[in-house]
Amino acid sequence: MVKATDDAPRSLNVAVLTVSDTRTEQDDTSGNFLMQALQNEGHCAFDKHIVIDDIYQIRAALSTWIANKEVHAVLVTGGTGFSGRDSTPEAVRPLFDKDIDGFGEIFRALSYEEIGSSTIQSRALAGFANDTVIFCMPGSTGACRTAWAGVIKEQLDSSHGPCNFVGVLSVRESDG
Repeated sequence: MVKATDDAPRSLNVAVLTVSDTRTEQDDTSGNFLMQALQNEGHCAFDKHIVIDDIYQIRAALSTWIANKEVHAVLVTGGTGFSGRDSTPEAVRPLFDKDIDGFGEIFRALSYEEIGSSTIQSRALAGFANDTVIFCMPGSTGACRTAWAGVIKEQLDSSHGPCNFVGVLSVRESDG
């Protein structure tokens, strides 16, 4: 992580996980959007993986990043719906030390303006695990745009006020 000088924004190391039984690197539009969006804001694209919608594969990928002190944030796309295989919330929630309830609430409020009541089928969630912030959003590129522009971008921006999650993530710097 690049340390801020004075009021300069901080660059975070961010990993992206796509949860899908069908996506490949060639057609992972949501994961690729998130990678580009975080880089456009000056963050480091630390790593990216695609895993099938399986509780244990999701946990294995996340656990590796959560245990790595160099990873500050993880963006997870996919597996947050209600279909038979959607299991991202069940996989991720037990890893959280603290939930960020407001993320799902704000995401669904923003999404309601775009897709109406269909937003109730999103189980978007976020939390902290071992001082790593994790945001889980639906798998559509549109939903990733909504989550990024409406919440995540500002919360990973050290200059956003009155508060953001970068100050909480700085705990990892002092462990170093």
